[in-house]
Amino acid sequence: MAKKKFSKQWVHDHINDPYVKMAQQYGYRARAAFKLTEILDTEKLLKKGDVVVDLGAAPGSWSQVARERLRDADGNLHGRIVALDMLPMEPIEGVTFIQGDFREDDVLRQLQDTLGDSRVDLVISDMAPNLSGIKAADAARMQHVHELALDFALQCLQPEGALIVKAFHGSGFTQTVELFRQNFKRVVIRKPKASRDKSSETFIVARGPKTLNQ
Repeated sequence: MAKKKFSKQWVHDHINDPYVKMAQQYGYRARAAFKLTEILDTEKLLKKGDVVVDLGAAPGSWSQVARERLRDADGNLHGRIVALDMLPMEPIEGVTFIQGDFREDDVLRQLQDTLGDSRVDLVISDMAPNLSGIKAADAARMQHVHELALDFALQCLQPEGALIVKAFHGSGFTQTVELFRQNFKRVVIRKPKASRDKSSETFIVARGPKTLNQ
């Protein structure tokens, strides 16, 4: 994973970001938790008893949100969460974590073996490849990640299951949305309030696979 270089302006904005402060207050590992929370609330997704797969999970804030939604008042977990990332992730109680590259067949097989016969209700993907700055190459990498998540979702989702993926407006975005519309009954684009205004980041929410690979 490429080492990020942060400008003084970025550091200033980050420190003063209300969502960063809220994440610290609520014990979330990243401000991204609020992006997923808003999408789940808006789309009325994720209920107790659901099976969730979190792709690109580290540092774990999306798995934390999923876990909260699956717990009852006594703290008991009703459902299942399987998380995967290339990077290590600090354990989260009740979350099964697999470390590996989702693009590799053996890692994908490990994920499928972990799920067994369980059909998945929700796939959430915060995955993004390392970007080179070359627009065409970066668009192709991002599109590849989306296609992998889509293919996996079509193999494992329940008939009314859903897939949420991170995307970026730009080259290849329209084609990706069209690909999702070909494969799902309902596809919407969401820009949560926690996504920075300057960022081209957005999220594609796809529900109800048209064809499931059994």
